[in-house]
Amino acid sequence: VQLQASGGGLVQPGGSLRLSCAASGSISSIYYMGWYRQAPGKQRELVARITSGGNTYYTDSVKGRFTISRDNAKNTVYLQMNSLKSEDTAVYYCKFDRYNGIDYWGKGTQVTVSS
Repeated sequence: VQLQASGGGLVQPGGSLRLSCAASGSISSIYYMGWYRQAPGKQRELVARITSGGNTYYTDSVKGRFTISRDNAKNTVYLQMNSLKSEDTAVYYCKFDRYNGIDYWGKGTQVTVSS
């Protein structure tokens, strides 16, 4: 099973992007679907996460600008990113956590916010 993230790219400050991450195979019992990011020279950080019941978490710096959602039938998670800032520039990774503790990481998609 692999996770494939897509939707990254170059966008101007204030612009929007929508990231998607889908599992290539069948994964059951996914509890968390989340997005992390890693900027150059910085540690990877949790950006947003959503539980199977729809409860969400956002890191403070993206609250009010990013929205995470999931489609359980498609094993897909989305991240709508609005009002993008230069400090949002990073490689974005998706991660799925199953109830049994097994997790899966996607390979990452580059988001660059620049004029």
